Parts: sequence; structure tokens; C-alpha cells
Amino acid sequence: MNMTFLQEMFNNITQRDALLRRRHGYNTNPDHADLVGACRALLESDGEASSIALASRALAMYERLDGSERRRFFARLAEEFAADPTRIDQAYAAYRESRDNATLNGLFEACEPRRQELFRRLNLARDGTYQLVRMREDLLALRREHPELAGIDADFAHLFASWFNRGFLMLKRIDWNTPASLLERIIHYEAVHEIHDWNDLRRRLDTRDRRCFAFFHPAIGDEPLIFVEVALCKGLPDHIQPILAGEDSDVEAPEDADTAAFFGISNCQTGLRGISFGNFLIKQVVQELKQELPQLKHFVTLSPVPGFAQWLKAQRDDDSTSEAQREALAALDEPGWHRDPERAEALKAVVRPMAARYLTQEKNDRGVPLNPVARFHLGNGAELHRINWLGDISDKGLEQAAGLMVNYLYVLNDIERNHENYTANATVACSSEVRDLARKARKQQAKGELK
Repeated sequence: MNMTFLQEMFNNITQRDALLRRRHGYNTNPDHADLVGACRALLESDGEASSIALASRALAMYERLDGSERRRFFARLAEEFAADPTRIDQAYAAYRESRDNATLNGLFEACEPRRQELFRRLNLARDGTYQLVRMREDLLALRREHPELAGIDADFAHLFASWFNRGFLMLKRIDWNTPASLLERIIHYEAVHEIHDWNDLRRRLDTRDRRCFAFFHPAIGDEPLIFVEVALCKGLPDHIQPILAGEDSDVEAPEDADTAAFFGISNCQTGLRGISFGNFLIKQVVQELKQELPQLKHFVTLSPVPGFAQWLKAQRDDDSTSEAQREALAALDEPGWHRDPERAEALKAVVRPMAARYLTQEKNDRGVPLNPVARFHLGNGAELHRINWLGDISDKGLEQAAGLMVNYLYVLNDIERNHENYTANATVACSSEVRDLARKARKQQAKGELK
């Protein structure tokens, strides 16, 4: 074999690759300007193979940027890869003149920021979708202090809504036989009730009285998008600690259960914030469970109430709060109050009605419930069914919600009607028990206003 020929061939390949890397701004220590140059080259590329190579290199360069260089890159994207105002004006003038489909399409194309086409081309790279999700995660961390980046976020959200629509999602059951690498991710991503160790995880996957399901996307592989944990019970659960500890389960076999309780829903990818998966997940899991266990009668959540304790604290300083309410609520400042039966009972009489008011009447500036968990389940068509006193006595539960938890009930025949009423009028579907508590809260509030 002619070794000289082989050596010359390898040298030529190396030199051509180095030239291409220099031409497109690729080096081992790139800065944001190098990456911008690589992005411009990618947009100018007209070959599929070269576009894939350029997309891979651009994403690899992004991975090597530090935080400040990534911020500068996003700033350049906002300024230099936006839609061209002159082109928009020209396209609009053409549309006003002709008003046909051709000029309308031209107007649409002119209005689309160049960033969107850039993201589409970056998505050609292997693992490009997941790297773009992570890129948006970086962007979201910057948005609060850099509102000028909102346009880039809107472009990501627009594209992700299409790339991650329901038709692409795959539902998989997670059990103890699932590969360990994926089980590790479940432990890491659990956002509602921490999974402490492998024994804790194994208990939550017990085939006797537990189920876990997750959505996946083919472009992201074994990275879950969202997962839900389910406890099979007899009757509706009202306390989370026995479920987490696996204590006193009255379900010896799955067929003994009459209730499926969703006690933890965790979004796994921060970069997909605002892309709705949970509503599809719950509805599909209900169908899966009904098929496996047709005897199930009730589908309910055992949900936290994040933000309630903060709202409750604000009410203590409000003129509409009665003196009796203030005196009772002061006990929340005392450590260990929930272990004192007398104090806990006095607080229960005040806090549960206020919780009903908070969940059914208090709205944000968009006219929907203040509580994000309530918005999620009510928007899915669930009913606010029961407010559970001391449902979560963990430090987190006491700190965020004075120990309260809520059951949202999914009645299959009512889901669509509840969803439509909520979407049209922000109507909170609730049980008679919750309505009675809300009326009691109004009476307590009236006493404070009349004092």
C-alpha cells in the first residue's frame, strides 16, 4: 500500500476541514461573533448535507459559549435576525394592491423573523431538537432581566407548539423494569414530592397499587417531557404522607381499587415551558387505566396549593379580614401548630373557607384563578371537589399552603362541559361542599368589612 498517498489524502482532508471551520467561524474557543457567523453561513447554505454539518457545528459552538457570550448571542439574534421592516412594508403594499393568495403568502414570509428559519435549520442536526430546547432554557433564565429577548422566546414557543403537538407524543408506562438511566431521570425531575432514594422510587412503582406514565418525543429519545404518578386507592385520598410512605394501603391487588389518584405531575424540560402536555397526559392516562382496570369509578388528584400561604398572609393585613380571623391566623406563625389539636381545629374553621374563596373567587389580571394548579386542572375540565385540611404536613406543604391539599375530580361525562365553561367564562366547577365553604368565607369577610 502506498503510505505516502494515504498520508497526503489525510492531510488534504484535514486542511479542507480546517478551511471550512475557519470560513464558518468554527474554532475550539468560539465567541458569540463566531457563532453569529456560523448561523449566517447556515442560512445561506443551499445543500442538505452541508446544512446538516453547519447546523451541527453551530450547536457545538453554542455549547462551548459561557453565560455572558450566550447572552450576547441572544442579543444579536434579537437585533440582526428579526423580520425586515422594509420588506414587510413592501409585501403589505403588494398585498393591498392585489389581495390574492400569492401576495398574502409573501406578506406571511416577510413577517416571519429570520430566526425561525435559523431554528428550523439548526433542528437538522442530530439531537438538534433537544439542544434547541436547552437553548430556550438558557433564554428563559435571561428573560426577566432582558425583556428585549421576548421576541426570540415567542419564536421558540411558536415552533415548539408545532414540533411537540400531541400527534408526535408517545405515552409509555414507567415501572421497575424500565432502564435505570430513565429511572434516574424520574428521580431527578420529580418536582412535587421529592423521591429520596431508590427504595422510595421502587415503592412509587409498585405494580400492586401504583402506576407511572410519561410522555416522550421521538426527536428527544429517552428524555421524558412530563410524567404523572398515580396511586390506586379505595375511596378518595385526603392526605399525601400515607401515600408517599406506602402505609396502610387497603389495595392488595389492582382490581381492589375503585379510585385512581394523580398525586404528582412533573414537567421535565424547562425549555418547553408554556407548551401544554399535562392536559393530554391526564386524559390519555385515564383511558389507559380504564382499559386496564375497568372497575375504576373515580379519577381524582391530590394536589398542592402553591401560593396559598402567601395569599393568606396578605389577607391578615387586609381591612376586610375580621379580628377573629386575624387572631386565628396568627397561630400559623407558631412552630408545630399543626401538632396541637386545639390550635389546628381553630385554624381549620377559618382557613378552609378562605381557601375556598381563594380557589373559586380570587382571579388574576386575566380573569382566571390565581392558583396555577387550579388553572391547570379546571382548564382540563376537572371539578374542584374537596379541600383537605392538613393534607400535606411536610415542611414544604406547611410553608406553601398551610398544609392544605385539594382533590380535583375528573368526571368523564362532565369534562368537556366544564372545560368549555371555564374557557368561555372562567367558571370554576366545584362541589356543593366547596360552594358551602365559599359562602361561609363571604360571611366571615362581611363581618370584617362591617366591624
